[in-house]
Amino acid sequence: MTHNTPMAMEQEEITSLLLNEQREAFMAAKTLESDLQFAFSLQIQEAINASLNHQSNPSTSHSPPPPPPPEDDVFDYTNLLLADLDRLDQERRDREQCQAETMNMIRDLDRRIHDQQLASEIKGIPDAEWQNDGDFYEKPYSYDDDKNKLNVRGTCRIYFKGMVSEERIRDTRVMVGGIGVAICDPRDNLVFEFGKALEDAETISNERAQLEALVHGLTVAKSLNLDRICFLVDDYMVYQYVTQRCQPGQSKIATLVHHVASLQQQFTYCQPSYVAQNDIKFAFKLARDAIVSQIIWPIEASGGKRLKETCAVCFEDVDVAQMFSVDGCLHRYCFSCMKQHVEAKLLNGIIAKCPYEGCKSDIDVDSCGKFLDTRLVEIMSNRMKEASIAVTEKVYCPNLRCSALMSKHDVLDYTKSVIVDAETFGARKCLKCNLFFCINCKVPWHYNLTCNDYKSQPNPDDAMVKSLAQSKRWRQCVKCNHMVELLEGCYHITCRCGHEFCYTCGAEWKSKKPTCKCPIWDERNIIRGGRPHRQGPRR
Repeated sequence: MTHNTPMAMEQEEITSLLLNEQREAFMAAKTLESDLQFAFSLQIQEAINASLNHQSNPSTSHSPPPPPPPEDDVFDYTNLLLADLDRLDQERRDREQCQAETMNMIRDLDRRIHDQQLASEIKGIPDAEWQNDGDFYEKPYSYDDDKNKLNVRGTCRIYFKGMVSEERIRDTRVMVGGIGVAICDPRDNLVFEFGKALEDAETISNERAQLEALVHGLTVAKSLNLDRICFLVDDYMVYQYVTQRCQPGQSKIATLVHHVASLQQQFTYCQPSYVAQNDIKFAFKLARDAIVSQIIWPIEASGGKRLKETCAVCFEDVDVAQMFSVDGCLHRYCFSCMKQHVEAKLLNGIIAKCPYEGCKSDIDVDSCGKFLDTRLVEIMSNRMKEASIAVTEKVYCPNLRCSALMSKHDVLDYTKSVIVDAETFGARKCLKCNLFFCINCKVPWHYNLTCNDYKSQPNPDDAMVKSLAQSKRWRQCVKCNHMVELLEGCYHITCRCGHEFCYTCGAEWKSKKPTCKCPIWDERNIIRGGRPHRQGPRR
C-alpha cells in the first residue's frame, strides 16, 4: 500500500496524462482505419460493377449476381487496446481512492493516539498543579502530511491469531478458519484491529493460519509507516520458525516464513516475543468472530430476518442470541445444553469446563447467569473458590451463621490490620463476618484460655454434637473437622476440603484407592427403592 507523497502524486498525474494521450492516439488510429476500410470497400465494389457490365450480353437480360460473401471478421486489436487502457485507468482511480482513504484512516488514528497521550499526561499531573495551571495547559494537534505516518513514540505491539476449527452447519461438519490482528501503541492502547475469514480452511494447518495472520499484521503495520514493532507469538513452533531456530518442513509454511523475514527487514526494529495465549486475547476474539461469521445464516421470520447457528451438542438450529460463548476458548453452545452440562458437573462436585473435546477452558461464573438460576451461580462460585485454594490453605469460619471459606494467607493478612504480630497468635478475624476465631482449634476465639485449656474444658455444645453425630452415624473429616453425613451412594467420601476417606472407619483413600478393608458400598445405600432422592456428600 503506497501513500500520496509529493513524488507519488506527481507520478500519478504523469500516468493519467500518458493514458489520456494513448487513448486519443488509439481513437485517431481507429477512425483512420475505419475511413481506409470504407474507401477500400468502395473501390472493390466499383471494380466488381465495371467487370459485370463488360461481360454482360445486351440482348439477354440477366439478374445481377449476388454480392460476394463477406470476408471473415478481422480481430479488432484497437478495441482490445482501448479496453486495456480503460481497465488501467480504472485501476489508477481505485488506487487513488484507496490511498485517500488510507490517508484519512492514518489521520484519524494519529488524532486518537494524540488524544490518548494527552489524556495520559493530564492524568499524571498532580491535582494541586492542575488546579493552578490546568486552564493554561494546551497541546494542539497537528499532522505532518509530508511524513504521512503515525506519531507514535516507542515500540508498538502486534497481537495476531490464526486458527482453524471444525464446526457444524446444520447436518454438515465443516472446517473453517479465521485470522485476527490487533495493533496497539506502546501503552497498549488499541490502534487498529481487523478480522478475516480464511479460504480453503480444509487444507490449512493451524501453523499456517498463524503465519497468515502474522503476514497480514506486519503488512498493515508497514502501511501505517510504523518503525518499531514487537509481534507477540503464542505458538511455540511458529516462534521457532520466525526466530530461525527451526526450519519448516512444508513448502507453503516455508514460503510464509520467508515472507515474514522479508517484512521484518522493512522496519527499523521488528522482533518477536513468545507469550501465553491469554496475552493475545484481542486477536483471539477477532479470529474466533471471523469463524463464527461463517457458520451462521439468516432466515425469514415474522419479525424480520433472524440469525441461526447450529449447536455442536444437540445439533439444533438455535438463535444466535441463545448461544453461549465460553470466555477462554470462545467455543459456542446453546443455553439449554450449557445449563444441563453445568448442572451435571455441579451435582458431581466438579468445576464445569468447556464441553469441546480436549478443551480445558473453565466456564466463567459471572457469564453463567444467562442460563443458570442465581442460587446455582452462587454454588458454582463457591466451588471455583474452593478449587482455587490449596487443601492445606483452606479454613472455614466456625461461626454457624457464616461458614465463609478463606485461605490461611488471606485471613492472616486481614488480621494484621487489627492485631500486631498476628503470626504469633492463634486469633484470626473472619473476612466476611469480622468475628474472631482460633486458627488452631477452628472454634470461636477463646480470649482468656489457651488452646489446651479450652480443649480440656467440657463443652456442652461439643458433647451434643458428638452425641448427635454418633446417633446419626456422621463421620468427621480429620483434615478440617467438617461433619459428613452419608445419604446414599458408596462409602468413598470426598470432603469439601478435598480430603478423601472411608465413611465406615475414617481411613484415608490414596490415589482413588482405599487403605482399609471395609466394603466400598452397601446395597441399601446404592438402590433407593422408591425413596425420594436427596443429594449426598461429594465423592
